[in-house]
Order: sequence, then C-alpha cells, then structure tokens
Amino acid sequence: MALVYEELIDFIISHGSPRDVIEFKPSEAARERVWDLIRREKDGRLTPEETSELNTFMQLEHIMRLAKARARLKLGNE
Repeated sequence: MALVYEELIDFIISHGSPRDVIEFKPSEAARERVWDLIRREKDGRLTPEETSELNTFMQLEHIMRLAKARARLKLGNE
C-alpha cells in the first residue's frame, strides 16, 4: 500500500507547484461535512455509507499531509 501512496503523492506534487500543494485546503462545505461526520461518529449515529465516507476522507487527508511535507522539502531544496 505504501507504494501506491508514494505514486499518488509524487503525482500530486508534479501536477502543481509545491506552494500550491502546501496551500491546498478543502472547501468550507467539505470541511463542514467532515466535522459533521466526526461529531456523529462520536455519538454512534453514522450509517455504514457515512463511515466509509469518513474513512476515505481520513485516508485522503493522510495522503495530502504527506504530499505537503514532500512539497515543503522540495521548496527547501530549491
């Protein structure tokens, strides 16, 4: 699985400037949706589909954090 993440991270960095990658933030609507899912997860009120949605977001968030870290390294090497 790590190899797949590495390829995706490399793709993200190669298709935008390192600064663009670092500055990327999900839309306000997306952030609100995630916070709603997190709150409802704590209360045990998520459907299986919503649990899947939240898990997918968490994986994507992890990938973006790794891409941002790699972009910061790239900026430091220029």
